[in-house]
Amino acid sequence: MASIRFADIPSRPTEFLDCTSLTLDEFQQLVPPCEAAFHARMATWRLDGKPRTAHRFTVYKNCPLRTPEDRLLFILASLKTYALPVVQGRLFGMGQSKAHQGIHVLLPVLLATLRALGDAPLAP
Repeated sequence: MASIRFADIPSRPTEFLDCTSLTLDEFQQLVPPCEAAFHARMATWRLDGKPRTAHRFTVYKNCPLRTPEDRLLFILASLKTYALPVVQGRLFGMGQSKAHQGIHVLLPVLLATLRALGDAPLAP
């Protein structure tokens, strides 16, 4: 299944801006803190939302969102387009259930990152 990957987009900055509302420079600045927030979350929680009790999180070779850039692109494109999980999954090479799961994992990660950077409102 063909899918969108970050590696395919940097050569098209206007398309990237259309998909994410960020320039490439802005995106690259968000990658490290977002990845740190992702690993902090995954150290405590499993992908299914249950507390992690045993195995450490690792990114598998067949994971559709293997790179930090792909994970950030996935959630930003989801927020920008507000696509149904079935559409988002098709765009990023995964099924609807995995896309739904990815949205629910990565949205709190992005929010935590933006709050830590002072770019989002504090929790109510």
